[in-house]
Amino acid sequence: MAKKRGSAQGSTPATLAASAAGVAFTTHAYQHDPSAESYGQEAAEALGVSADRVFKTLVAEVDGRLTVAVVPVSASLDLKALASAVGGKRATMADPAAAERSSGYVRGGISPLGQRRSLPTVVDASALDHDTVCVSAGRRGLEIELAPRDLADLTGARFAPVARAR
Repeated sequence: MAKKRGSAQGSTPATLAASAAGVAFTTHAYQHDPSAESYGQEAAEALGVSADRVFKTLVAEVDGRLTVAVVPVSASLDLKALASAVGGKRATMADPAAAERSSGYVRGGISPLGQRRSLPTVVDASALDHDTVCVSAGRRGLEIELAPRDLADLTGARFAPVARAR
């Protein structure tokens, strides 16, 4: 995987953060369909990548504190497991407007990288089963592919089993 610097078209806070850190990554652009029901599934299909390797970024509240969870698009977030992973008691999904304000990204394009505010982040442990994973690069129709450990290093994330099969 070659290190890519964001072009004017592909430059986002997420790609800039990866570039600044010297992390090897590849960006993948595709034509986003505004009628798509699942942004992550759309990305997996457009890129021809297994849904187990494409991860969605979800913002939850754990004991009232915003927290980021990164889970495969083929699974759903286990809120109890997320709360436990960050030492909390109760987790709920965050209000979408709060997630957008905190991250600086729009829903469906929220990246775990380059967020406006640094939040506690948990990446599902299944990411470690892959050499690389794809996450949103900060806008709908743009994914960034990188090694799971680089993703964790860039976000200060911990790995924990926070996904459950649908």
